[in-house]
Amino acid sequence: MGGRSANKAGYFDKLKGLLEEYKSIFIVSVDNVSSQQMHEIRHTLRGEGVVLMGKNTMVRRAVKGFLGDNPEYERLLPFVKGNVGFVFTNADLKVIRDKILANKVAAPARAGAVAPADVFIPAGNTGMEPGKTSFFQALGVPTKIARGTIEITADLKLVEAGSKVGASEATLLNMLNISPFTYGMGISQVYDQGNAFPPSVLDIEESQLLKALSSAITAIACISLAANFPTLPSVVHSVINAYKKVLAVAVETEYSWPEIEELKDRIANPDAYASAGPAAGATDSAPVAEAEEEKKEESEAEESGDEGFGGLFD
Repeated sequence: MGGRSANKAGYFDKLKGLLEEYKSIFIVSVDNVSSQQMHEIRHTLRGEGVVLMGKNTMVRRAVKGFLGDNPEYERLLPFVKGNVGFVFTNADLKVIRDKILANKVAAPARAGAVAPADVFIPAGNTGMEPGKTSFFQALGVPTKIARGTIEITADLKLVEAGSKVGASEATLLNMLNISPFTYGMGISQVYDQGNAFPPSVLDIEESQLLKALSSAITAIACISLAANFPTLPSVVHSVINAYKKVLAVAVETEYSWPEIEELKDRIANPDAYASAGPAAGATDSAPVAEAEEEKKEESEAEESGDEGFGGLFD
């Protein structure tokens, strides 16, 4: 009894120390994960993370004991169920996530196991003798005899994802040397500095967050302006709109200040501020004027020439 109590106390102290040292926790599922895989994952995470396993009842009891000083740990409790463990880290969450999920091992189908994905048998020659044809027929696998061996004539979905693998299906897959499943740690939840969220959140890019934030700010500003209720996003728009109204009043009245004088002068004397326009127009029309002048001179020269020629015969 004393030994068990000491082990529990030691586990509680270790868990508390890890919770205080690390700000982020991956709650991982370890179904069908072998001890060798656990060793390899621990080796991969060395220096960046710590893997801790334990009975769920003991983990819950330990976490509940820490709630007095750290009530945010309560967010961990709903996910301490099933065959789970913890990976503690202070490193980049996406990097650690990828390292956890990278360790996958191919495994043969076992009768009674739940298929994590659809299992297909590809078409092709099996190399098996014709005497086993009935076995394929019992499972509905289309076959024919080719060169003295059984050949599967079309791809076939043998097991559907989420369903249990039957004994016959498992036997056939093993006969064909097909290991359809891969097993490794899965991530069910991420805890980071008091917040718990699904691992899919780690795939959200910064640009997506900025776009969503900008859209939310715009929506708040629109609602605030429509309701005439000032908020931080709407204050800038309210100030600009108010200044526009002040300008409109100043233009229509005698009220003035130095910054508004130029605007009033522009409205009263538009020609004075449009001088640059005609100058540019005059520059553009200069070649046209020169061409017209040349035509005029040519015309005058022709007229004078005609007059002289006519005078010779007079």
